[in-house]
Amino acid sequence: MSVRQRVRVSMGWRVVVALAITQTVGWGVLYYAFAVFLGPLQRDLHASASQVTGAFTLAVLITGLAAPLVGRLLDRYGGRGLMTAGSVAGTLAMLAWSRVADVPSLYLVLAAIGVASALALYEPAFAVVVAWFDPERRANALLAVTLVAGFASTIFLPLTGLFVERYGWRTASVLLAVIFGVTTIPLHAFFVRRPLRADPVEQASDEKEAELDHVTLRQAARGRAFWLLAVAFVAHSAAIAIMAVHLLAYLVELGHSPTFAAAVTGLLGVLSVTGRLVATGLQRRFRPAAVTASVFALQAVAVAVLPPVGGSAAGAIACVIAFGIGFGVGTIARPLLIAERYGAHAYATIAGTLALPIILAKALGPLGAAILSQGPGYPAVMLVVAACSVVASALLVAYAKS
Repeated sequence: MSVRQRVRVSMGWRVVVALAITQTVGWGVLYYAFAVFLGPLQRDLHASASQVTGAFTLAVLITGLAAPLVGRLLDRYGGRGLMTAGSVAGTLAMLAWSRVADVPSLYLVLAAIGVASALALYEPAFAVVVAWFDPERRANALLAVTLVAGFASTIFLPLTGLFVERYGWRTASVLLAVIFGVTTIPLHAFFVRRPLRADPVEQASDEKEAELDHVTLRQAARGRAFWLLAVAFVAHSAAIAIMAVHLLAYLVELGHSPTFAAAVTGLLGVLSVTGRLVATGLQRRFRPAAVTASVFALQAVAVAVLPPVGGSAAGAIACVIAFGIGFGVGTIARPLLIAERYGAHAYATIAGTLALPIILAKALGPLGAAILSQGPGYPAVMLVVAACSVVASALLVAYAKS
């Protein structure tokens, strides 16, 4: 490794450390805090649960709708300005949240948070990491960011709950805005940089990566692989979102106490971190698409057998563990597969375009499951989740062969 390469890798890991911190704080403040605010918002705004939750759904939808444009801007200008702007927008939105007086103003604030999330959370962070690291180091760099950020809910749900309990949700919003702004604005402004360019000899040493760096979104979309990836991750994202929202309620319907159901559902966060570690280790020996397809297939089996065996404590725990292992694998697999196939040159544009239907699936999947649960019931919902996981696995197998 040349001196220039060592300097690039060293600087790249500084970027990873900064992004690991900003993603943890960003997800904790812009995403997970809403769950704690939900009850107080209903009471103070005299609104129903669906009205308040609708604002959160709007934020998620806006994040998805903004993703393709943000991706193009990232490829053109890099992440520093956009992610810093997202940090500023998120800080101002959280401050404005403390002043919300009615449901329409809540929707405006959450719309702003949706824009801030598109600019400051995983999609742009992954684009920055992919640009900095070569294929051999990308998996570890992405893993480092997502491992740390995987504890966002563990840190910020109880912290936000403490703030709300002691000071009320309005002051809690201000405190979270301060934490978010003080942490993420300087880190994005001073540590997120465009990567050093390799010298001509180093560039020529990896002919495959050099060829991939000329792939554009239009060229990618003409290929079968692009659509296999898109549908696979849309299906899997819908499955993950449905389980995240409805698993607890289904475990209670199976006869478990709310306390037990909450504890078992809480395993998903820890297991997502475990799954990323396991999947990244396996990807050193097997192709990422094959590893990811296997994990998705395991999830399909776990959900399919949950209705008949989930009535017992052991059965419920076993199924949740098997499903939870794959809970965070898709998050780290998608950027790896996109970069592996298309390179770093137009990564953000391609990833942002794929992110739109994926985020829409995350937003609308739980709603569809709620409607289905009121008709055929939760066993039918579990079959849909299993089917989505099977489809995702099968399409990734096809992708690996394409």
